[in-house]
Amino acid sequence: MARLNSVAELEELRKSILSARDANKPCITLCNGSTCHASGSKEVAASIKEEIIKQGLSGKVDFRKTGCHGFCEMGPIMVIYPEKIFYTKLKPEDVPEIISQTIMEKKVIERLLYTDPGTHEKIVHEPEIPFYKNQMRLVLGPNGSIDPKSIDDYLAIGGYSALVKVLTQMTPEQVVEEVKESKLRGRGGAGFPAGIKWEGARKAPGDLKYVLVNADEGDPGAYMDGGLLEGNPHSVLEGLIIGAYATGSHEGYFYIRHEYPMAVENVHIAIKQAEEYGLLGKNILGSGFDLIVKVHEGAGAYVCGESFALMTSIEGKPGEPRPSYILPIFKGLWNRPSVLNNVETWSNVPLIINKGADWYAQIGTETSKGTKIFSLVGNITNTGLVEVPMGTTLRDIIYKIGGGIPGGKKFKAVQTGGPAGGCLPEHMLDLEVGYDELKKSGSMMGSGGMVVMDEDTCMVDVVKYYLEFLTDESCGKCVPCREGIRQMLKTITNITQGKGKEGDIELLEELAKLASNVALCGLGKGAPSPFLSTLKYFRNEYEAHIKEKRCTALSCKERGGKENE
Repeated sequence: MARLNSVAELEELRKSILSARDANKPCITLCNGSTCHASGSKEVAASIKEEIIKQGLSGKVDFRKTGCHGFCEMGPIMVIYPEKIFYTKLKPEDVPEIISQTIMEKKVIERLLYTDPGTHEKIVHEPEIPFYKNQMRLVLGPNGSIDPKSIDDYLAIGGYSALVKVLTQMTPEQVVEEVKESKLRGRGGAGFPAGIKWEGARKAPGDLKYVLVNADEGDPGAYMDGGLLEGNPHSVLEGLIIGAYATGSHEGYFYIRHEYPMAVENVHIAIKQAEEYGLLGKNILGSGFDLIVKVHEGAGAYVCGESFALMTSIEGKPGEPRPSYILPIFKGLWNRPSVLNNVETWSNVPLIINKGADWYAQIGTETSKGTKIFSLVGNITNTGLVEVPMGTTLRDIIYKIGGGIPGGKKFKAVQTGGPAGGCLPEHMLDLEVGYDELKKSGSMMGSGGMVVMDEDTCMVDVVKYYLEFLTDESCGKCVPCREGIRQMLKTITNITQGKGKEGDIELLEELAKLASNVALCGLGKGAPSPFLSTLKYFRNEYEAHIKEKRCTALSCKERGGKENE
């Protein structure tokens, strides 16, 4: 394909792609996200290709390997269009029957359907499954229907139309204003208004500026950003190009964890395809705007999710934070103005440009607009990636979408915000999810991790786990984090081992206050949050461990927990 030199040529290509597609033609989509891949989707895909040929259907059936559908508990997942027939937990030996019965005879195979655990009803169509029905999948939606390695698939669903609008109808200042009016807040954790950040970078002095995608997703159990990059990398890239145009940047970076090989591969492919189509490089679509985008793989350090640590890592130095009074929009990468947003933030930008700030601002709460993707894991029936409007209650996410707690167990707590977040008890289940609401409750939004815990969970042990994680991941640059977290871990460990003593809680509170106030970056400042939230809502567990040498959840081995009964 020759490089496209104008918007007219791009739109002509889009028409050509759409005209070659038949909406009524059978199309098999198979989830090829990391979770389904680990469950055997690669073998299922090979069987599909083989069986289509074997049964003489070449050219009569389309087959796409897509990104993550979200419902990871049910993988490998298949959806057959146009009916949207939903099959779960597939094996290669299921494929011949699917081709002969469902594709050729239009018959549904009941044993492969999803069974609602509450009603025991077999559900045929994907949109009717409670897990999907109770979501608003604005950002995740295309994941289930497009091939992430195909720019044509993205163009067929309107991809890069927001970029066209920006380049032909809007000034950079108008783009910034549109993002400001949408009230989009950064999805990486801090929730800072994206438009204000962009405006600051645009006005910052200097001809050389950078735009960056933060895909260094390191929270235990979280894979929202990985799911988006694996399933729809062009949506992130389009958002990045728009952000570069708006801020006057001509060089961009994806910073992706090395542990995300599929995401790294798909982003490289997306960049190459965009360059070939004239959507990146010199004189994009004849507009006079230039942008090059590169990929930098992180080495797995959790602290590199912090803005300055990420930037120093790109510069080839150890990933360490800098004092936060130096704002990246003035002195970021190589001490030049830089805009850093996470994967999900960039993916929202094309939606805002295409549908308008007013449309976007109608979704969510007064101070938290749009939808949010959560990684729902832990003691929950339906694990997976879920996307809901801001303001959805924890109860609706955990019970309507997540299906509640398995095994007849009682709900105990939900941890939001990753290692720097907090644990919320049962009486907080009707809390509406939003940046400010979660912060007031003693937790935080974070990047979107949501870990559900049942009655068998020891909350003191949960804090020990997160402190162990953060002790290992601390860069060691500042004393409050390096030594403070280590001392908190030592004290918590003693408590879980029955060696706790009077004054330990007060010592932990003092250490928590110190780290929260004076640590250099978000890792150290947020490290005390799991302790502070569990002390607020589950203080009785600390007191039982210290005064009675007893774990109320019967989970701590050292004091005769279940393992030693």
